[in-house]
Amino acid sequence: MSKDSPKVSILRLGHRLVRDDRVSTHIGLAARAFGADEVWFAGVADDVKPAIDDVTERFGGKFEVRVTESWREVINDWKARGGITIHLTMYGTRVDDALDKIISCGKDILIIVGSKKVPRDLFSMSDHNISVSNQPHSEVSALAVFLDRFFGGEELKRKFPNYKIRVIPDNKRKKMEIVD
Repeated sequence: MSKDSPKVSILRLGHRLVRDDRVSTHIGLAARAFGADEVWFAGVADDVKPAIDDVTERFGGKFEVRVTESWREVINDWKARGGITIHLTMYGTRVDDALDKIISCGKDILIIVGSKKVPRDLFSMSDHNISVSNQPHSEVSALAVFLDRFFGGEELKRKFPNYKIRVIPDNKRKKMEIVD
């Protein structure tokens, strides 16, 4: 991503104890791997942030994990700084019908993903309500598909500097480079 590229942040809205520990962690991991700059967690369990920070430390790159008590404050601050908000929901406009408008605006984007039923006013607070499918599906898959479409697949070619562990693609066997 170039310096002129918009900042891409994720806001994970809500967290159901025990049930969402793994899913919330996977939201953060997918956000990191698919090109986002940071993830915000509202109402998250204490062990999610350290788990994602550990992956970033071991596999490199720059990725911030933030925790907030108020998701509304994150959204309001984001919009006050000129960014746009995108709520991923199966009820939204199809991603392919909205993506050009989102990309061409050139603004920083905050992508909002829920865990349980989201408050109704989130739909009106969001600049865009976007679906990757109008069928029930995982919020992790919705995030990955949206980010891949947004970055046009280029995020998969990113290099992660300052790694301690790097996977070396190989069709035949597991290969990693480990830096001491």
